[in-house]
Amino acid sequence: MPFSQHSHSGEFCAHAKGTLEEVVLTAIELGFRIYGLSEHCPRYREEDLYPEEQEANLTPRLLHTRFTSFLEEAHRLKEIYADQITLLVGLETEYITPTDLEGLGALIETHGDQIEYMVGGVHHVRGMPIDFDRETWEECVRSFDSDEYDDGFTGRERSLAGGTYSDSALSAFLCAYFDAQYTLISIVRPSIIAHMDLCRLYAPSLRFADFPEVWERVERNVRVASDYGALFEANAAAFRKGWEDAYPGSDVLQLILRLGGRLTLSDDSHGPHAVGLNYPRLRTYLLDQGVTELWHLSYKPSIQGIEQGEMPEECKFWERFGWEPSVYATRVYGEWWRLGFWDGDLPET
Repeated sequence: MPFSQHSHSGEFCAHAKGTLEEVVLTAIELGFRIYGLSEHCPRYREEDLYPEEQEANLTPRLLHTRFTSFLEEAHRLKEIYADQITLLVGLETEYITPTDLEGLGALIETHGDQIEYMVGGVHHVRGMPIDFDRETWEECVRSFDSDEYDDGFTGRERSLAGGTYSDSALSAFLCAYFDAQYTLISIVRPSIIAHMDLCRLYAPSLRFADFPEVWERVERNVRVASDYGALFEANAAAFRKGWEDAYPGSDVLQLILRLGGRLTLSDDSHGPHAVGLNYPRLRTYLLDQGVTELWHLSYKPSIQGIEQGEMPEECKFWERFGWEPSVYATRVYGEWWRLGFWDGDLPET
Protein backbone atom coordinates (compact mmCIF):
# COMPACT_ATOMS: atom_id res chain seq x y z
CA MET A 1 0.00 0.00 0.00
CA PRO A 2 1.95 3.08 -1.21
CA PHE A 3 1.53 6.23 0.84
CA SER A 4 2.96 9.60 1.82
CA GLN A 5 2.04 11.52 4.96
CA HIS A 6 3.51 14.95 4.15
CA SER A 7 3.04 17.25 1.14
CA HIS A 8 2.61 20.84 -0.04
CA SER A 9 1.47 22.69 -3.16
CA GLY A 10 2.23 26.03 -4.77
CA GLU A 11 -1.41 27.00 -4.44
CA PHE A 12 -0.99 27.45 -0.70
CA CYS A 13 2.79 27.53 -0.15
CA ALA A 14 5.00 30.26 -1.61
CA HIS A 15 8.04 28.00 -2.06
CA ALA A 16 6.13 25.17 -3.77
CA LYS A 17 4.67 24.73 -7.27
CA GLY A 18 1.43 23.66 -8.90
CA THR A 19 -2.08 23.41 -7.54
CA LEU A 20 -3.27 21.09 -4.82
CA GLU A 21 -5.46 19.25 -7.32
CA GLU A 22 -2.45 18.69 -9.59
CA VAL A 23 -0.61 17.14 -6.65
CA VAL A 24 -3.55 14.83 -5.94
CA LEU A 25 -3.95 13.81 -9.58
CA THR A 26 -0.25 12.99 -9.82
CA ALA A 27 -0.48 10.86 -6.68
CA ILE A 28 -3.39 8.96 -8.23
CA GLU A 29 -1.51 8.50 -11.51
CA LEU A 30 1.51 7.06 -9.68
CA GLY A 31 -0.61 4.58 -7.77
CA PHE A 32 -0.68 6.06 -4.28
CA ARG A 33 -3.51 4.70 -2.15
CA ILE A 34 -3.08 7.04 0.84
CA TYR A 35 -1.77 10.58 0.51
CA GLY A 36 -1.46 13.18 3.25
CA LEU A 37 -2.13 16.84 2.48
CA SER A 38 -0.29 18.76 5.20
CA GLU A 39 0.14 22.41 4.35
CA HIS A 40 2.23 24.65 6.59
CA CYS A 41 0.18 26.23 9.33
CA PRO A 42 0.26 30.03 9.47
CA ARG A 43 3.06 31.92 11.16
CA TYR A 44 1.99 34.75 13.38
CA ARG A 45 4.75 37.37 13.36
CA GLU A 46 5.94 39.51 10.47
CA GLU A 47 9.57 38.65 11.25
CA ASP A 48 8.83 34.94 10.78
CA LEU A 49 7.81 35.30 7.13
CA TYR A 50 10.10 33.77 4.51
CA PRO A 51 11.70 36.14 1.96
CA GLU A 52 9.45 34.90 -0.86
CA GLU A 53 6.41 35.61 1.31
CA GLN A 54 7.64 39.11 2.02
CA GLU A 55 8.22 39.68 -1.70
CA ALA A 56 4.65 38.55 -2.37
CA ASN A 57 3.41 41.08 0.22
CA LEU A 58 1.96 38.33 2.37
CA THR A 59 1.15 39.02 6.01
CA PRO A 60 0.35 36.72 8.94
CA ARG A 61 -3.32 37.53 8.42
CA LEU A 62 -3.12 36.56 4.75
CA LEU A 63 -1.28 33.34 5.65
CA HIS A 64 -4.16 32.48 7.96
CA THR A 65 -6.70 33.16 5.21
CA ARG A 66 -4.71 31.08 2.75
CA PHE A 67 -4.49 28.18 5.18
CA THR A 68 -8.24 28.12 5.75
CA SER A 69 -8.66 28.11 1.96
CA PHE A 70 -6.33 25.10 1.86
CA LEU A 71 -8.57 23.24 4.30
CA GLU A 72 -11.62 23.93 2.16
CA GLU A 73 -9.91 22.81 -1.06
CA ALA A 74 -8.35 19.73 0.54
CA HIS A 75 -11.72 18.51 1.79
CA ARG A 76 -13.31 19.25 -1.58
CA LEU A 77 -10.67 17.11 -3.31
CA LYS A 78 -10.98 14.43 -0.66
CA GLU A 79 -14.65 14.01 -1.52
CA ILE A 80 -14.24 14.23 -5.30
CA TYR A 81 -11.49 11.61 -5.53
CA ALA A 82 -12.59 9.36 -2.67
CA ASP A 83 -13.06 6.37 -4.97
CA GLN A 84 -9.48 6.66 -6.29
CA ILE A 85 -7.37 7.65 -3.29
CA THR A 86 -7.65 8.21 0.46
CA LEU A 87 -6.66 11.79 1.22
CA LEU A 88 -5.77 12.72 4.78
CA VAL A 89 -6.10 16.42 5.59
CA GLY A 90 -3.69 17.85 8.11
CA LEU A 91 -1.07 20.51 8.67
CA GLU A 92 2.64 20.86 9.29
CA THR A 93 3.36 22.68 12.52
CA GLU A 94 6.11 25.09 13.43
CA TYR A 95 7.72 26.11 16.69
CA ILE A 96 9.62 29.38 16.59
CA THR A 97 8.29 31.02 19.76
CA PRO A 98 5.44 30.25 22.20
CA THR A 99 3.29 32.46 19.96
CA ASP A 100 3.16 29.56 17.50
CA LEU A 101 1.57 27.30 20.10
CA GLU A 102 -0.97 29.96 20.98
CA GLY A 103 -1.81 30.41 17.30
CA LEU A 104 -2.07 26.67 16.74
CA GLY A 105 -4.47 26.37 19.63
CA ALA A 106 -6.63 29.17 18.23
CA LEU A 107 -6.59 27.48 14.82
CA ILE A 108 -7.79 24.22 16.35
CA GLU A 109 -10.58 26.02 18.19
CA THR A 110 -11.97 27.43 14.94
CA HIS A 111 -11.05 24.74 12.37
CA GLY A 112 -10.35 21.62 14.39
CA ASP A 113 -13.14 19.71 12.68
CA GLN A 114 -11.25 20.04 9.37
CA ILE A 115 -7.80 19.07 10.70
CA GLU A 116 -7.32 15.31 10.91
CA TYR A 117 -3.67 15.02 11.94
CA MET A 118 -0.47 16.99 12.40
CA VAL A 119 3.03 16.72 11.02
CA GLY A 120 5.54 18.11 13.51
CA GLY A 121 8.32 20.10 11.88
CA VAL A 122 10.83 22.67 13.12
CA HIS A 123 12.32 25.01 10.49
CA HIS A 124 13.74 27.88 12.56
CA VAL A 125 16.39 28.37 15.21
CA ARG A 126 16.66 31.74 16.95
CA GLY A 127 13.98 33.01 14.61
CA MET A 128 16.09 32.28 11.51
CA PRO A 129 14.96 29.77 8.87
CA ILE A 130 17.47 26.93 8.66
CA ASP A 131 16.16 25.40 5.42
CA PHE A 132 15.87 28.49 3.20
CA ASP A 133 19.44 28.74 1.90
CA ARG A 134 22.99 27.92 2.95
CA GLU A 135 23.85 31.53 3.78
CA THR A 136 21.04 31.85 6.31
CA TRP A 137 21.92 28.48 7.84
CA GLU A 138 25.54 29.60 8.24
CA GLU A 139 24.45 32.90 9.76
CA CYS A 140 22.31 31.03 12.26
CA VAL A 141 25.12 28.65 13.27
CA ARG A 142 27.62 31.48 13.64
CA SER A 143 25.18 33.49 15.75
CA PHE A 144 26.08 31.06 18.54
CA ASP A 145 29.80 31.89 18.36
CA SER A 146 29.55 34.64 20.96
CA ASP A 147 27.47 32.58 23.39
CA GLU A 148 28.93 31.49 26.69
CA TYR A 149 28.25 27.81 26.31
CA ASP A 150 30.33 25.43 28.43
CA ASP A 151 30.34 22.29 26.30
CA GLY A 152 34.02 21.40 26.37
CA PHE A 153 34.51 22.41 22.73
CA THR A 154 36.01 25.87 23.21
CA GLY A 155 38.65 26.57 20.58
CA ARG A 156 37.86 23.53 18.43
CA GLU A 157 36.77 23.96 14.81
CA ARG A 158 35.76 21.77 11.89
CA SER A 159 35.20 22.19 8.16
CA LEU A 160 31.71 21.43 6.89
CA ALA A 161 29.92 22.18 3.65
CA GLY A 162 32.62 24.53 2.43
CA GLY A 163 32.87 26.52 5.66
CA THR A 164 34.68 26.39 8.98
CA TYR A 165 32.65 26.44 12.19
CA SER A 166 33.53 26.28 15.84
CA ASP A 167 32.43 23.09 17.56
CA SER A 168 31.05 25.22 20.36
CA ALA A 169 28.72 27.11 18.00
CA LEU A 170 27.66 23.91 16.23
CA SER A 171 26.88 22.21 19.52
CA ALA A 172 24.84 25.16 20.79
CA PHE A 173 22.98 25.46 17.47
CA LEU A 174 22.09 21.77 17.39
CA CYS A 175 21.03 21.78 21.03
CA ALA A 176 18.74 24.75 20.37
CA TYR A 177 17.17 22.93 17.41
CA PHE A 178 16.51 19.73 19.32
CA ASP A 179 15.22 21.64 22.35
CA ALA A 180 12.68 23.40 20.11
CA GLN A 181 11.77 20.03 18.62
CA TYR A 182 11.32 18.61 22.12
CA THR A 183 8.94 21.43 23.05
CA LEU A 184 6.92 20.75 19.92
CA ILE A 185 6.87 16.98 20.40
CA SER A 186 6.07 17.00 24.11
CA ILE A 187 3.33 19.64 23.98
CA VAL A 188 1.71 19.23 20.56
CA ARG A 189 2.32 15.47 20.20
CA PRO A 190 2.10 15.39 16.39
CA SER A 191 1.15 12.12 14.70
CA ILE A 192 4.15 12.42 12.34
CA ILE A 193 7.67 13.59 13.23
CA ALA A 194 8.93 15.45 10.15
CA HIS A 195 12.53 15.51 8.83
CA MET A 196 13.92 14.98 12.31
CA ASP A 197 17.46 16.05 11.43
CA LEU A 198 16.67 19.02 9.18
CA CYS A 199 19.18 21.01 11.24
CA ARG A 200 22.03 19.45 9.22
CA LEU A 201 20.46 20.04 5.81
CA TYR A 202 23.53 21.94 4.61
CA ALA A 203 26.02 19.71 6.44
CA PRO A 204 24.78 16.13 5.99
CA SER A 205 28.14 14.66 7.06
CA LEU A 206 27.74 16.19 10.53
CA ARG A 207 27.70 13.45 13.18
CA PHE A 208 25.51 14.19 16.19
CA ALA A 209 27.42 11.62 18.25
CA ASP A 210 30.46 13.93 18.10
CA PHE A 211 28.55 16.22 20.47
CA PRO A 212 27.42 14.33 23.60
CA GLU A 213 24.94 17.01 24.70
CA VAL A 214 23.36 16.97 21.24
CA TRP A 215 23.10 13.19 21.09
CA GLU A 216 21.43 13.14 24.52
CA ARG A 217 18.76 15.44 23.14
CA VAL A 218 18.26 13.37 20.00
CA GLU A 219 17.76 10.25 22.11
CA ARG A 220 15.41 12.11 24.48
CA ASN A 221 13.25 13.29 21.58
CA VAL A 222 13.07 9.85 19.99
CA ARG A 223 12.03 8.30 23.30
CA VAL A 224 9.30 10.87 23.98
CA ALA A 225 7.81 10.60 20.48
CA SER A 226 8.00 6.81 20.50
CA ASP A 227 6.31 6.61 23.91
CA TYR A 228 3.15 8.38 22.75
CA GLY A 229 2.98 6.51 19.42
CA ALA A 230 4.26 9.00 16.85
CA LEU A 231 5.49 7.85 13.46
CA PHE A 232 8.90 9.03 12.29
CA GLU A 233 8.87 9.82 8.61
CA ALA A 234 11.51 8.50 6.25
CA ASN A 235 11.51 11.58 4.06
CA ALA A 236 12.63 11.31 0.43
CA ALA A 237 13.05 15.09 0.05
CA ALA A 238 16.62 14.81 1.35
CA PHE A 239 17.66 13.15 -1.91
CA ARG A 240 16.59 16.11 -4.02
CA LYS A 241 18.51 18.32 -1.57
CA GLY A 242 21.71 16.47 -2.42
CA TRP A 243 21.85 13.95 0.42
CA GLU A 244 22.95 10.33 0.01
CA ASP A 245 20.60 9.38 2.86
CA ALA A 246 16.97 10.24 3.40
CA TYR A 247 15.83 12.16 6.46
CA PRO A 248 16.67 11.01 9.03
CA GLY A 249 20.29 10.09 8.38
CA SER A 250 21.49 6.61 9.21
CA ASP A 251 22.69 7.47 12.72
CA VAL A 252 19.29 8.79 13.78
CA LEU A 253 17.41 6.10 11.86
CA GLN A 254 19.32 3.36 13.66
CA LEU A 255 18.57 5.04 16.99
CA ILE A 256 14.85 5.10 16.17
CA LEU A 257 14.92 1.41 15.33
CA ARG A 258 16.89 0.56 18.47
CA LEU A 259 14.44 2.43 20.70
CA GLY A 260 11.39 0.82 19.10
CA GLY A 261 10.22 3.83 17.08
CA ARG A 262 7.87 3.32 14.12
CA LEU A 263 8.63 4.54 10.61
CA THR A 264 6.43 5.83 7.82
CA LEU A 265 7.05 7.22 4.32
CA SER A 266 6.81 10.81 3.08
CA ASP A 267 7.79 12.46 -0.17
CA ASP A 268 7.43 15.96 1.35
CA SER A 269 6.47 17.02 -2.16
CA HIS A 270 6.33 20.71 -2.94
CA GLY A 271 4.35 20.34 -6.14
CA PRO A 272 3.28 17.64 -8.61
CA HIS A 273 6.84 17.30 -9.92
CA ALA A 274 7.96 15.95 -6.53
CA VAL A 275 5.15 13.50 -5.80
CA GLY A 276 6.80 10.15 -5.14
CA LEU A 277 10.13 11.61 -6.23
CA ASN A 278 13.04 9.34 -5.34
CA TYR A 279 10.85 6.72 -3.68
CA PRO A 280 12.96 3.98 -5.34
CA ARG A 281 16.03 5.45 -3.61
CA LEU A 282 14.07 5.66 -0.37
CA ARG A 283 13.20 1.95 -0.65
CA THR A 284 16.86 1.05 -1.20
CA TYR A 285 17.99 3.23 1.70
CA LEU A 286 15.53 1.68 4.13
CA LEU A 287 16.38 -1.86 3.06
CA ASP A 288 20.09 -1.12 3.46
CA GLN A 289 19.35 0.12 6.99
CA GLY A 290 17.50 -3.07 7.88
CA VAL A 291 13.97 -1.60 8.04
CA THR A 292 11.51 -4.50 7.97
CA GLU A 293 8.37 -2.74 9.17
CA LEU A 294 6.50 0.39 8.05
CA TRP A 295 3.39 2.15 9.33
CA HIS A 296 0.94 4.65 7.89
CA LEU A 297 -1.99 6.71 9.11
CA SER A 298 -5.52 5.64 8.30
CA TYR A 299 -9.03 6.26 9.56
CA LYS A 300 -10.23 4.22 12.49
CA PRO A 301 -13.75 2.93 11.85
CA SER A 302 -15.18 3.41 15.33
CA ILE A 303 -12.73 4.78 17.89
CA GLN A 304 -11.13 8.12 17.13
CA GLY A 305 -7.54 9.04 17.94
CA ILE A 306 -4.04 7.87 17.24
CA GLU A 307 -3.06 4.78 19.21
CA GLN A 308 -0.80 6.00 21.97
CA GLY A 309 0.11 5.64 25.61
CA GLU A 310 -1.39 7.51 28.53
CA MET A 311 -0.88 11.24 28.07
CA PRO A 312 1.12 12.93 30.86
CA GLU A 313 -0.66 15.79 32.59
CA GLU A 314 1.75 18.43 31.26
CA CYS A 315 1.14 17.22 27.69
CA LYS A 316 -2.65 17.47 27.61
CA PHE A 317 -2.51 20.46 25.31
CA TRP A 318 -5.37 19.33 23.06
CA GLU A 319 -7.80 18.52 25.85
CA ARG A 320 -8.26 22.27 26.24
CA PHE A 321 -9.72 22.41 22.74
CA GLY A 322 -11.65 19.14 22.62
CA TRP A 323 -9.56 17.91 19.69
CA GLU A 324 -7.70 14.74 18.84
CA PRO A 325 -6.42 13.23 15.59
CA SER A 326 -9.05 11.38 13.56
CA VAL A 327 -6.46 8.89 12.32
CA TYR A 328 -4.39 6.14 13.86
CA ALA A 329 -1.25 4.21 13.01
CA THR A 330 -1.64 1.05 10.94
CA ARG A 331 1.15 -1.39 10.21
CA VAL A 332 1.83 -2.38 6.61
CA TYR A 333 1.33 -6.13 6.56
CA GLY A 334 3.72 -8.39 4.75
CA GLU A 335 6.98 -7.38 3.14
CA TRP A 336 6.50 -3.70 2.36
CA TRP A 337 9.38 -3.67 -0.13
CA ARG A 338 7.63 -6.25 -2.35
CA LEU A 339 4.49 -4.20 -2.95
CA GLY A 340 3.63 -3.89 -6.64
CA PHE A 341 3.81 -0.11 -6.27
CA TRP A 342 7.60 -0.28 -6.38
CA ASP A 343 7.49 -1.80 -9.86
CA GLY A 344 5.78 1.30 -11.26
CA ASP A 345 7.37 4.16 -13.17
CA LEU A 346 8.36 6.26 -10.16
CA PRO A 347 10.29 9.50 -10.71
CA GLU A 348 13.93 9.91 -9.67
CA THR A 349 16.41 12.76 -9.80
